[in-house]
Amino acid sequence: MTLARVQRRLLQAAAIVIFLVLAGATYQGVATALERREFPHPGRLVDVGGHQLHLSCTGEGSPTVVLEAPAAGMSAAWGWIQPEIAETTRVCSYDRAGLGWSEAGDLAFDPATVAEQLHVLLEKSGERGPYVLAGQGLGAALALLDAKRLGDRAVALVAIDRPATAEPSERARATRLVTMSPWLARAGVLRATTMLSARATGLPEPSQGALRAFLNRPDHLTRAARELVRWDDIVTLASSVALPTSMHLTEIRAGQAGGVDFLTDAAAAAPVARTILDAVAAVRGQSTEGSRQ
Repeated sequence: MTLARVQRRLLQAAAIVIFLVLAGATYQGVATALERREFPHPGRLVDVGGHQLHLSCTGEGSPTVVLEAPAAGMSAAWGWIQPEIAETTRVCSYDRAGLGWSEAGDLAFDPATVAEQLHVLLEKSGERGPYVLAGQGLGAALALLDAKRLGDRAVALVAIDRPATAEPSERARATRLVTMSPWLARAGVLRATTMLSARATGLPEPSQGALRAFLNRPDHLTRAARELVRWDDIVTLASSVALPTSMHLTEIRAGQAGGVDFLTDAAAAAPVARTILDAVAAVRGQSTEGSRQ
């Protein structure tokens, strides 16, 4: 084969690759624009100091349950849990900075700022305590940091699939995938293959559609990757938190302790909702006892 023919074939291959990338990027852009209209934020955007966080609260009563999403998750990840809790008491899910409908702000991700931003979010939104915190996976570790920051207003904590600093192979693969995913999303590859968005399958609508949409969004995935890279730092910080003996702490296993995993199965989500409601009942019981004394 002559040099000229080799060069010609390389140019043809390059042209095909460029065409596919441009086509994928166009597909990604059009689909994202459609999803923005199809899945508007269900809650409200609250300024926490230079940027806004999305907060979705439903139900009435006290204590207020605050849900901390798992790695790569957002408020929509609680599609089975939040409606169940809302039948009994006030419950709020939110999107951490840069995830879901929340703005990222100018600061780089720092695990220590998550609890501070949640504190400001609850204060400015007028969602008062006492709070029952519940978090899944990486969110369970972050919920411990939340409890420390909220002080005596945090009266109970439910840790779902609380993570460890060990490096399971499943989490390692998920971390690599999420780290590469913003680039794959920009080219439309994630959307075409559903490599990540399929993990939302099983949630009720519109939660499933919303989570699927953001698992194809490069902005959401960029922030998710930054959280996953700091996994061990977050877990180490959480392990140093000394909770007061008066706090009602419950740990429950529902899935995996590492990687990207959501409560998409209704049967698996049901005992989690019951555990959170048990914590609510325990807090109410303590409040009743205190009023009698």
